[in-house]
Amino acid sequence: MNRAKAAEIFCRFQKREPHPKTELEYTNPFTLLVAVVLSAQATDKGVNKATPALFKAADTPEKMAKLGEDKIRDYVKTIGLYRAKAKNVYNLSKMLVEDYGGKVPAKREELEKLPGVGRKTANVVLNCAFEQPTMAVDTHIFRVSNRIGLAKSKNPLETEEQLLKIIPKEYLFHAHHWLILHGRYTCVARKPKCSECLILDLCEFKEKNLP
Repeated sequence: MNRAKAAEIFCRFQKREPHPKTELEYTNPFTLLVAVVLSAQATDKGVNKATPALFKAADTPEKMAKLGEDKIRDYVKTIGLYRAKAKNVYNLSKMLVEDYGGKVPAKREELEKLPGVGRKTANVVLNCAFEQPTMAVDTHIFRVSNRIGLAKSKNPLETEEQLLKIIPKEYLFHAHHWLILHGRYTCVARKPKCSECLILDLCEFKEKNLP
């Protein structure tokens, strides 16, 4: 796909949703970080059901570390892989207190040192909390980008690199949100809703699901 077609895709996304946001609920960079860690292999809706009570009890690294792993686990037990996630949330909170003065770092390299934080999670935090134009490639973005022709890649890192090259800078800040929303509600995995698609005429997917 050429850059002109890519630009038109994101121009349409922008007209439909000028200011897209993550569907995870949070109040500060720390609660965003915790929510994203908890969202691995889980839905945003599922995470949002568990986190209000957790964040009411602990919305800073200091409070979360003081809460302790066992109590964190009780708050998040409705989320998949909750034991490992509770451990990560507790340990990353301690690390933030001990090594970063209780503040979430605004650099990818520092974020990726935290337990449970990989490149995708770091990119989400950098984008949503620190307004950096990152590309957080999740399963939706990987699927949609390769399906419609924005990327031709074998893994998330390749997808991220290709998207950063082809997406015009003026659309880059919101791009990953637009792609996630498109993949979550229109370009779904099994039966994409092609007849409802905003970019149907620009999509390079050969097996379009049309009536």
